[in-house]
This record gives sequence, structure tokens and C-alpha cells, in this order.
Amino acid sequence: MKKKLLAMLCCLTLAAASLTGCGGGSADTGAETAGTDGAEAQAPAASGGDVKIALITMDSIDQHWVTLNEGAQKAASELGVTVDFMAPNTKDDAQQIECVNNAVAGGYQAILVAANGPDAISSALKEASSAGVKIVYVDSPANVDAEATFSTDNKAAGTTAGQEMIKALEAAGVTSGDIGIINVNAATDSCVMREEGFRAAFDGSAYNILETQYGEGDAAKSQSIAENYITQGVVGIFGCNEGSTTGAGNAIKAAGNSGIIGVGFDKSDAILNLIGDGYLLCTMAQNPDVMGYEGVKAAVAAVNGESLGGAVTDTGVSVINAESTGAAPAADGGATASKEWKIALITMDSIDQHWVTLNEGAQAKAEELGVSVTFMAPNTKDDAQQIECVNNAVAGGYDAIMVAANGPDAISSALNEAAAAGVKIVYVDSPANVDAEATFSTDNKAAGKTAGEEMIKALEAAGTTSGDIGIINVNAATDSCVMREEGFRSAFEGTDFNLLETQYGEGDAAKSQSIAENYITQGVVGIFGCNEGSTTGAGNAIKAGGNADIIGVGFDKSDAIMNLIGDGYLLCTMAQNPDQMGSMGVEACVKALEGESLGGVVQDTGVSVLTK
Repeated sequence: MKKKLLAMLCCLTLAAASLTGCGGGSADTGAETAGTDGAEAQAPAASGGDVKIALITMDSIDQHWVTLNEGAQKAASELGVTVDFMAPNTKDDAQQIECVNNAVAGGYQAILVAANGPDAISSALKEASSAGVKIVYVDSPANVDAEATFSTDNKAAGTTAGQEMIKALEAAGVTSGDIGIINVNAATDSCVMREEGFRAAFDGSAYNILETQYGEGDAAKSQSIAENYITQGVVGIFGCNEGSTTGAGNAIKAAGNSGIIGVGFDKSDAILNLIGDGYLLCTMAQNPDVMGYEGVKAAVAAVNGESLGGAVTDTGVSVINAESTGAAPAADGGATASKEWKIALITMDSIDQHWVTLNEGAQAKAEELGVSVTFMAPNTKDDAQQIECVNNAVAGGYDAIMVAANGPDAISSALNEAAAAGVKIVYVDSPANVDAEATFSTDNKAAGKTAGEEMIKALEAAGTTSGDIGIINVNAATDSCVMREEGFRSAFEGTDFNLLETQYGEGDAAKSQSIAENYITQGVVGIFGCNEGSTTGAGNAIKAGGNADIIGVGFDKSDAIMNLIGDGYLLCTMAQNPDQMGSMGVEACVKALEGESLGGVVQDTGVSVLTK
């Protein structure tokens, strides 16, 4: 009966779309534009025309999918296309397949799909593809080639979830015990990868991971499973999606045992409230709005004849806990300023677009909270100038300093003096060697490794399995860039590629271009730039040399970098979220100034791989 009802509903949706043309399902839902910045320019904003796109997620109820649809509708509104959200009400392979078949029958030119079961839905997607329908994956792929995929690196994020649980357990003096896992099913690829990554985090530990239980993503079923785990005396429970996480938190709350460490996935009001109330430790927050937004752009580009090459884009993840209220204001209502606090923002320079964007995020949050943020970074990356800015902030009576340390050793003495004078210190992007209230930055080592893996994939796809690789860094002291290089080098361990001695361009595009040109004369097959200036210089050198076969990979996002990627002179860049760093940094400053202890929390603000 449910399947017949669903078929009727899907048919009604298709009929309504046919009657309303481009108007149906394409209204702007008001999704936040900031949510799409992390993966901008994945697919060019092609002209929409009369393009009709079906968005088929695992269900239509979870807030994760609702937010994904909001991002999709925003892109649809911008491009003038129709996106119809026709997901089933519950996670069911047969119902999802029925929606795919109805989309093909309804004349949709593209399908955005989050596969509930990658095997189950593959036959229907193959038939759709054979009928000329373009397939784009969002969140969870199936086993059929697609134009593009926009999803989270679920295995890595699952490992992070496990590591967060271990840290919390050990901090509570618990070094062994049983851990329960609640998953959706044994087939949904994204959730299977999360579980695999989570289990990997416990390798070599004294904890015992119990047999996984499946709650079909339903919060009530998951709560029953969690309650059974609790009766077995578990010390922790991991939920692999929104429903699983909500159920786990509700069970811990019902038992009144906040000593059990609950960790999960996805972000909803219910989950954030459970974190705020102390019944969940944290959740891995994805960016479903980015998936939806970029997915629609990719679908339109594919329908208009552009080849996207099956590109897989990691849309990033952040760890949201009780302290990271910049990402989760619903958990505790966010910060409140009792006065117009004065905050100094001191980045490595004031020119790179990365720092400009970070300042924009800081200013927006400052206006929201009614505080003052003064951007007083030097014009160039120079330790002495940055130290002078710190000293000027202290002398000027600033209450807090947000700083991205150019040299963590060089600036530490000045920051120690500032802290001794009662100034609150918060790090954004790159910390120094002084305790701070909080740090908001990218996991640079992990992102650097991703950059290396992207380069290796591209080289091997071109038939290149050995050769020299050049690295352009800022200097040997900037911690964030040092970590990026370390991660990049680790990706090449065990390969036949030879990584040359690192050259330093001080983050200057012109100096970096000269270094890259010298690398090119040495016959390198790839060049890695560790920051915006390094990356721009590398791309400009490859362009000037007219050799697009050299694989250029870098860090940060700017108009220059995106143009070089679009023109084929750079493969990709690791795009951080500087606006989020700035926003969260200001909120942390205000909380610290209002007397709240943030405990030196370190928040990963995520990264996305931006390709052509």
C-alpha cells in the first residue's frame, strides 16, 4: 500500500511539474549563501533554459536532506531551472527506485541522487543513464558512473568521530569498555564508510566495539537500540546518521547517564540541543546545502554538454560540540556581549584573499554581537611587523586578540605579554606556542595529504608513475603551512615519485612563480603550493610555460586560483573556510570576555577540494 501511495505521489509531483514548467519546485528557499562558499565554482553556472532536475534523497524528513534541498533550490533559482524534490518519506530501496523510474518517465534531464542502497538502485540508474538522463551524486553514490559526486569523506570523518570519543573517555579516566554502534543499514555506502572509519580509530586500544545494530535511520528505533546498549553497560555510543544520533542522545538523556559518551553525525536542532544539554559529546556536521547547490550546478553544466569527468568533491565536515557555538548556536543560544568589546584581528598579511575573507566573517559576527573588530594585519608576511601589531593592540586597550601566527615561535613572547596584561587570545588559521581560549583552523596535515592524493591520482591517470615533484612553501616556521607540506609528503610515501627540496616564496605570488619556473626547467611532473600566493605563482608559471601536463595542486581559494583551475593550469585547490574561522573566532572572544571558560578547544573548520 505504501509503495502504491508513493507512486501516486511521485506521479502527482511529476504532473504538477509539467503544468508549472520552470516555476515548480525552483523557488528560493532562503538557504544561506555562506553555506555554498566552501565549494564554489565546482561546476560553471551554465544557462538553465528549460532544464528539469529530480532530487531524490534517502528520505524527505531528515533535516540533513531538507537542508540539501534548500541548497539545491537556491542554485535552481539562480540558474532558472526546475528542481523537484521527490524523495520517499522513509528510507526504502524500492520506493527510491520507483522515484528514479518516475523521473525518467517524467522527462527529467538530470537526477541528483543520494543512494540509499548503492547496489539496489544501480540498475534503475543505469536505465536512466541509457535514456540520456545525467546522473549526479549528492552525499552517497551508487555503483554507476556519474557526471560528478559531492559528498563528505565519510571514512575520514568517522575516524575523527572515534578519536573525539576516545579523547573524551580518556579525559574522564575511562580507558576500556564496550562501545555500541547504531547504523542505518549494511548497504548505505556513506554510513558504512563512517562506521569503518570509526572502528579504525579504536585499533590498538583496549575498548571493545560491539556488533553493529541497524535502526534504519529512524530516531525511535535507534533510541530502542541505544537503550539496550545502555543496559549492557556501554561507555560510548556512535550514531552514523541524523536519526541514529538523535536516538542515541535521547536514550542517554532518558537514562539520565551523561557519563556515556555519545558521538554522531549530521546537524539538526534536536542533535544540537542534545549536545547543549550534555547528552551528546559532539556531531560530525556535514555541508548538505553545499552538496545540493553544487549538485544542481553540475547537473545543469552536464545537461548543457559539459564534461565534468566524474569529479568527486569532498564538501567538508566540522566537529560541533558544546564549545563550538559558532557552528552550533542552537545548542546554547550563542554568545551575548554585555558591552562593546574591542577585538584586534591580526592575520599574516592584509592582502591575500584568504585573510580578507576571514576578516569579512569576523566583521559580520561583530556586527551581529555589537562588538568592535579592528583588522590590523601587516601588508606583508613579516614576524617583526606582526609582533608590532600585537604590541599596538595591547597598548591600544584591546580586550582580545584574534591572531593567525606567521611564526609560532617568533610571536609567542608578545602574545605571552598580552595574555599577562589580561588580553584574551584566540587563534584563527594558525596557532602560536601560547595557550589560547580557543583555536579555529583547518586540519592542515590531513588536508595536505588530500592534496597529495589528488596529485597522485591525476598523474597516474595520465600514465605518469614516477618523476620529480616541487613544493613551494611560505617559510619554515608558519605552522599551518608546515603541516600542509608534511601531510602532502606523507601521501607520496611508498611511491616512485621524488619530492624535491622545498623552496620558500614567503607567500608572494611573484616570488613563487620564479621558484615554480625554476622547478619547470628541472622537468618536474607536479608542483604543490602551500598557500594562496604559492599556489597562484605555481599556476602562473605552468601557464607561462605552456605546459598544462604539469599537475599543479595548491591551497586556498581566490579569483586568480579559480581562473587558473578553470583554464586547466591548476588541477585543484584545498579550499578552507576562512569566513567561518573569523566568525567563530569573534564569538569565542566574546564568550571568553564574558567570563566563559572555553578550555582551549581546537575546532576544525573543514576543507573542500575545488576542481574545474
